[in-house]
Amino acid sequence: MIEPPVSVAERLRRLYRGRSAERQAESWLAGQGLKTLSRNWRAGRGEIDLIMRDGDTLVFVEVRSRGSGARVRAVESLNERKLNKLRETASRYLQQHPRWLERPCRFDVITLDGPRESARIEWLRDAFQ
Repeated sequence: MIEPPVSVAERLRRLYRGRSAERQAESWLAGQGLKTLSRNWRAGRGEIDLIMRDGDTLVFVEVRSRGSGARVRAVESLNERKLNKLRETASRYLQQHPRWLERPCRFDVITLDGPRESARIEWLRDAFQ
């Protein structure tokens, strides 16, 4: 099924919601003891929302957010193409930051479902390889 074109206003609304969700997720994870190393790290064709440290473990965090009227939950919006881009981008991060090569790494997903003010947060630790 081909999606209709998205208006500029809709793209801006999605960008704002995404950045807001990332800030909310970062704050929530900081409350769980994780330390932020980088936000919106880009390489090649991919981006990692948050790169954090959990003790000695490097954590690549994907943040997914869906409003209360969404057809699918935030976690259901992840697909194999997105996961492959995350893996590729994480690999580039490790190439550019070799000090992390010998440390454990994991991919976490933070989902936010519902209205921004009262979104339900779910933390999927070590969500995929």
